[in-house]
Amino acid sequence: MTPAIIAVAPNGARKLKPDHPAVPLSADELGLCAAQCLEAGAAMIHLHVREPGSGRHSLDADLYRDAIKAVRREAGDDLIIQATSEAAGVYDRHQQMAAMRALMPEACSLAVREILPDAEAEKEGSAFLAELYKAGVMMQYILYAAEDVQRFHELKARGIIPGERHFVLFVLGRYTAGQKSEPADLLPFLHDWSSTDGDFAVCAFGPKESACALTALGLNGHARLGFENNTLLSDGSTAPDNAALIRQTVQAAGVMGRSIADVKAARAYLQNLR
Repeated sequence: MTPAIIAVAPNGARKLKPDHPAVPLSADELGLCAAQCLEAGAAMIHLHVREPGSGRHSLDADLYRDAIKAVRREAGDDLIIQATSEAAGVYDRHQQMAAMRALMPEACSLAVREILPDAEAEKEGSAFLAELYKAGVMMQYILYAAEDVQRFHELKARGIIPGERHFVLFVLGRYTAGQKSEPADLLPFLHDWSSTDGDFAVCAFGPKESACALTALGLNGHARLGFENNTLLSDGSTAPDNAALIRQTVQAAGVMGRSIADVKAARAYLQNLR
Protein backbone atom coordinates (compact mmCIF):
# COMPACT_ATOMS: atom_id res chain seq x y z
CA MET A 1 0.00 0.00 0.00
CA THR A 2 1.09 3.57 -0.62
CA PRO A 3 1.75 5.82 2.39
CA ALA A 4 -1.46 7.48 3.57
CA ILE A 5 -1.90 11.19 2.99
CA ILE A 6 -3.51 12.95 5.94
CA ALA A 7 -5.06 16.39 5.49
CA VAL A 8 -6.40 18.68 8.18
CA ALA A 9 -9.56 20.74 7.64
CA PRO A 10 -9.26 23.02 10.67
CA ASN A 11 -12.22 25.38 10.41
CA GLY A 12 -14.52 24.97 7.41
CA ALA A 13 -16.96 27.65 6.36
CA ARG A 14 -19.26 27.88 9.37
CA LYS A 15 -17.79 27.05 12.79
CA LEU A 16 -16.98 29.94 15.09
CA LYS A 17 -15.43 30.35 18.53
CA PRO A 18 -18.67 29.47 20.37
CA ASP A 19 -18.56 26.11 18.60
CA HIS A 20 -15.03 25.50 19.88
CA PRO A 21 -12.55 28.09 21.22
CA ALA A 22 -9.69 26.50 19.24
CA VAL A 23 -11.34 26.90 15.82
CA PRO A 24 -8.72 28.91 13.89
CA LEU A 25 -10.22 31.92 12.12
CA SER A 26 -7.47 34.51 11.62
CA ALA A 27 -4.41 34.08 9.44
CA ASP A 28 -2.17 33.88 12.50
CA GLU A 29 -4.36 31.22 14.11
CA LEU A 30 -4.37 29.19 10.89
CA GLY A 31 -0.58 29.39 10.74
CA LEU A 32 -0.15 28.08 14.29
CA CYS A 33 -2.73 25.34 13.72
CA ALA A 34 -0.98 24.28 10.52
CA ALA A 35 2.33 23.92 12.35
CA GLN A 36 0.74 21.82 15.11
CA CYS A 37 -1.00 19.55 12.61
CA LEU A 38 2.13 19.13 10.50
CA GLU A 39 3.94 17.95 13.62
CA ALA A 40 1.06 15.57 14.35
CA GLY A 41 1.32 13.96 10.91
CA ALA A 42 -0.70 16.02 8.42
CA ALA A 43 0.83 16.62 4.99
CA MET A 44 -1.87 19.02 3.76
CA ILE A 45 -4.07 21.78 5.12
CA HIS A 46 -7.52 22.29 3.58
CA LEU A 47 -7.72 26.05 3.89
CA HIS A 48 -10.82 28.17 4.47
CA VAL A 49 -10.46 31.88 5.17
CA ARG A 50 -12.86 34.14 7.06
CA GLU A 51 -13.69 37.82 6.99
CA PRO A 52 -12.10 39.68 9.92
CA GLY A 53 -14.60 40.53 12.64
CA SER A 54 -17.64 38.65 11.36
CA GLY A 55 -15.91 35.33 10.71
CA ARG A 56 -17.97 35.01 7.53
CA HIS A 57 -16.80 32.50 4.92
CA SER A 58 -14.74 34.17 2.21
CA LEU A 59 -13.02 33.35 -1.06
CA ASP A 60 -11.15 36.67 -1.14
CA ALA A 61 -7.74 36.17 -2.76
CA ASP A 62 -6.02 38.67 -0.47
CA LEU A 63 -7.32 36.91 2.64
CA TYR A 64 -6.05 33.66 1.18
CA ARG A 65 -2.63 35.19 0.53
CA ASP A 66 -2.43 36.44 4.12
CA ALA A 67 -3.33 33.00 5.44
CA ILE A 68 -0.88 31.24 3.13
CA LYS A 69 1.86 33.61 4.27
CA ALA A 70 1.07 32.80 7.91
CA VAL A 71 1.07 29.05 7.24
CA ARG A 72 4.43 29.31 5.52
CA ARG A 73 5.83 31.40 8.38
CA GLU A 74 4.72 28.96 11.08
CA ALA A 75 4.80 25.58 9.30
CA GLY A 76 7.56 26.14 6.76
CA ASP A 77 7.57 25.88 3.00
CA ASP A 78 6.68 22.21 2.63
CA LEU A 79 3.10 21.74 3.85
CA ILE A 80 0.66 21.38 0.96
CA ILE A 81 -1.89 24.20 1.09
CA GLN A 82 -5.20 23.31 -0.53
CA ALA A 83 -7.56 26.24 -1.03
CA THR A 84 -11.27 25.56 -0.93
CA SER A 85 -13.63 26.86 -3.60
CA GLU A 86 -16.70 26.02 -1.49
CA ALA A 87 -19.82 28.07 -2.08
CA ALA A 88 -21.20 27.62 1.47
CA GLY A 89 -24.38 29.41 0.43
CA VAL A 90 -22.41 32.63 -0.12
CA TYR A 91 -20.93 32.37 -3.63
CA ASP A 92 -22.18 31.20 -7.00
CA ARG A 93 -20.10 29.09 -9.38
CA HIS A 94 -18.92 32.10 -11.38
CA GLN A 95 -17.53 33.72 -8.23
CA GLN A 96 -15.97 30.42 -7.15
CA MET A 97 -14.13 30.04 -10.43
CA ALA A 98 -13.04 33.68 -10.46
CA ALA A 99 -11.62 33.31 -6.95
CA MET A 100 -9.50 30.28 -7.86
CA ARG A 101 -8.31 31.95 -11.06
CA ALA A 102 -7.22 34.99 -9.04
CA LEU A 103 -5.39 32.85 -6.50
CA MET A 104 -4.07 29.98 -8.65
CA PRO A 105 -3.16 27.93 -5.57
CA GLU A 106 -0.86 24.94 -5.47
CA ALA A 107 -3.91 22.78 -4.72
CA CYS A 108 -7.63 23.32 -4.51
CA SER A 109 -10.81 21.38 -3.77
CA LEU A 110 -13.75 21.55 -6.16
CA ALA A 111 -17.26 20.26 -5.53
CA VAL A 112 -18.51 18.77 -8.79
CA ARG A 113 -22.09 19.63 -7.80
CA GLU A 114 -21.13 23.29 -7.47
CA ILE A 115 -18.80 23.84 -10.44
CA LEU A 116 -20.72 21.57 -12.83
CA PRO A 117 -24.30 21.60 -11.50
CA ASP A 118 -25.98 20.93 -14.87
CA ALA A 119 -25.46 20.74 -18.64
CA GLU A 120 -25.66 24.52 -18.98
CA ALA A 121 -22.57 24.90 -16.78
CA GLU A 122 -20.42 22.38 -18.63
CA LYS A 123 -18.79 24.61 -21.24
CA GLU A 124 -17.64 27.26 -18.77
CA GLY A 125 -16.80 24.70 -16.08
CA SER A 126 -14.76 22.57 -18.48
CA ALA A 127 -12.71 25.59 -19.60
CA PHE A 128 -12.05 26.50 -15.97
CA LEU A 129 -10.93 22.99 -15.04
CA ALA A 130 -8.70 22.78 -18.11
CA GLU A 131 -7.08 26.09 -17.15
CA LEU A 132 -6.24 24.88 -13.64
CA TYR A 133 -5.10 21.51 -14.99
CA LYS A 134 -2.70 23.12 -17.47
CA ALA A 135 -1.36 25.39 -14.71
CA GLY A 136 -0.45 22.30 -12.65
CA VAL A 137 -2.92 22.93 -9.82
CA MET A 138 -3.44 19.75 -7.79
CA MET A 139 -7.22 19.39 -7.93
CA GLN A 140 -9.33 17.32 -5.58
CA TYR A 141 -12.91 16.69 -6.66
CA ILE A 142 -15.51 16.50 -3.88
CA LEU A 143 -18.22 13.87 -4.24
CA TYR A 144 -21.14 13.76 -1.80
CA ALA A 145 -22.93 10.54 -2.76
CA ALA A 146 -22.58 7.40 -4.86
CA GLU A 147 -24.45 9.00 -7.76
CA ASP A 148 -21.78 11.71 -7.82
CA VAL A 149 -19.19 9.00 -8.58
CA GLN A 150 -21.24 7.85 -11.56
CA ARG A 151 -21.62 11.41 -12.84
CA PHE A 152 -17.91 12.04 -12.31
CA HIS A 153 -17.10 9.11 -14.60
CA GLU A 154 -19.54 10.37 -17.20
CA LEU A 155 -18.04 13.89 -17.15
CA LYS A 156 -14.54 12.47 -17.41
CA ALA A 157 -15.52 10.24 -20.36
CA ARG A 158 -16.79 13.30 -22.23
CA GLY A 159 -13.66 15.32 -21.48
CA ILE A 160 -15.42 17.83 -19.23
CA ILE A 161 -13.11 16.80 -16.39
CA PRO A 162 -9.53 16.72 -17.69
CA GLY A 163 -6.88 14.09 -16.99
CA GLU A 164 -6.78 10.34 -16.54
CA ARG A 165 -6.29 9.65 -12.83
CA HIS A 166 -7.78 11.87 -10.17
CA PHE A 167 -7.81 12.62 -6.46
CA VAL A 168 -11.33 12.70 -5.05
CA LEU A 169 -12.89 13.22 -1.64
CA PHE A 170 -15.83 11.09 -0.57
CA VAL A 171 -17.95 12.96 1.98
CA LEU A 172 -19.40 10.28 4.27
CA GLY A 173 -22.72 10.84 5.99
CA ARG A 174 -23.44 14.24 4.47
CA TYR A 175 -27.12 13.40 4.08
CA THR A 176 -27.64 11.20 7.15
CA ALA A 177 -29.79 12.22 10.12
CA GLY A 178 -27.73 14.41 12.42
CA GLN A 179 -24.72 14.12 10.09
CA LYS A 180 -23.14 11.24 12.02
CA SER A 181 -20.96 9.15 9.75
CA GLU A 182 -20.38 5.41 9.88
CA PRO A 183 -17.52 3.45 8.27
CA ALA A 184 -20.08 1.54 6.15
CA ASP A 185 -20.99 4.87 4.49
CA LEU A 186 -17.87 4.40 2.36
CA LEU A 187 -19.13 1.24 0.63
CA PRO A 188 -21.59 2.81 -1.85
CA PHE A 189 -18.87 5.17 -3.08
CA LEU A 190 -16.46 2.31 -3.72
CA HIS A 191 -18.98 0.33 -5.76
CA ASP A 192 -18.15 2.38 -8.88
CA TRP A 193 -14.59 3.41 -8.01
CA SER A 194 -11.34 1.58 -8.72
CA SER A 195 -7.62 2.25 -8.45
CA THR A 196 -7.51 2.92 -12.20
CA ASP A 197 -9.69 6.00 -11.58
CA GLY A 198 -7.14 7.49 -9.19
CA ASP A 199 -7.07 7.84 -5.41
CA PHE A 200 -9.75 8.67 -2.88
CA ALA A 201 -9.79 10.30 0.51
CA VAL A 202 -12.68 10.53 2.96
CA CYS A 203 -14.00 13.05 5.42
CA ALA A 204 -16.65 12.23 8.01
CA PHE A 205 -18.85 13.72 10.72
CA GLY A 206 -19.05 12.93 14.42
CA PRO A 207 -17.10 10.75 16.87
CA LYS A 208 -16.56 7.99 14.29
CA GLU A 209 -14.54 10.33 12.08
CA SER A 210 -11.34 8.46 12.93
CA ALA A 211 -13.01 5.06 12.42
CA CYS A 212 -14.14 6.19 8.97
CA ALA A 213 -10.66 7.50 8.19
CA LEU A 214 -9.03 4.25 9.29
CA THR A 215 -11.48 2.25 7.19
CA ALA A 216 -10.39 4.30 4.18
CA LEU A 217 -6.74 3.76 5.07
CA GLY A 218 -7.31 0.00 5.25
CA LEU A 219 -8.68 0.14 1.70
CA ASN A 220 -5.66 2.10 0.41
CA GLY A 221 -7.37 5.46 0.62
CA HIS A 222 -6.48 8.69 2.40
CA ALA A 223 -8.20 10.92 4.96
CA ARG A 224 -9.15 14.48 5.79
CA LEU A 225 -9.80 15.25 9.47
CA GLY A 226 -10.54 18.29 11.53
CA PHE A 227 -12.91 20.76 13.10
CA GLU A 228 -14.61 21.55 9.77
CA ASN A 229 -16.75 18.43 10.24
CA ASN A 230 -16.02 17.15 13.75
CA THR A 231 -14.69 18.29 17.12
CA LEU A 232 -15.00 14.97 18.97
CA LEU A 233 -12.43 12.30 19.74
CA SER A 234 -13.38 8.66 19.23
CA ASP A 235 -14.40 8.28 22.88
CA GLY A 236 -16.95 11.06 22.46
CA SER A 237 -14.99 13.69 24.39
CA THR A 238 -14.21 17.07 22.90
CA ALA A 239 -10.83 17.30 21.18
CA PRO A 240 -8.64 20.10 22.58
CA ASP A 241 -7.51 21.11 19.09
CA ASN A 242 -7.23 19.95 15.50
CA ALA A 243 -3.85 18.34 16.09
CA ALA A 244 -5.43 15.89 18.54
CA LEU A 245 -7.74 14.60 15.80
CA ILE A 246 -4.81 14.16 13.43
CA ARG A 247 -2.69 12.44 16.08
CA GLN A 248 -5.49 10.02 17.01
CA THR A 249 -5.71 8.63 13.46
CA VAL A 250 -2.00 8.76 12.68
CA GLN A 251 -1.18 6.72 15.78
CA ALA A 252 -3.65 4.01 14.76
CA ALA A 253 -2.75 3.86 11.06
CA GLY A 254 -0.31 0.99 11.54
CA VAL A 255 -3.17 -1.24 12.68
CA MET A 256 -4.57 -0.86 9.16
CA GLY A 257 -1.22 -1.66 7.58
CA ARG A 258 -0.47 1.90 6.51
CA SER A 259 2.43 4.22 7.02
CA ILE A 260 1.90 7.98 6.91
CA ALA A 261 3.21 10.02 3.98
CA ASP A 262 5.47 12.92 4.82
CA VAL A 263 4.93 16.15 2.91
CA LYS A 264 7.57 15.45 0.27
CA ALA A 265 6.12 12.03 -0.54
CA ALA A 266 2.55 13.35 -0.50
CA ARG A 267 3.32 16.20 -2.90
CA ALA A 268 5.23 13.95 -5.32
CA TYR A 269 2.40 11.42 -5.27
CA LEU A 270 -0.39 13.95 -5.84
CA GLN A 271 1.51 15.71 -8.62
CA ASN A 272 1.45 12.42 -10.53
CA LEU A 273 -2.33 12.06 -10.25
CA ARG A 274 -3.13 13.78 -13.57
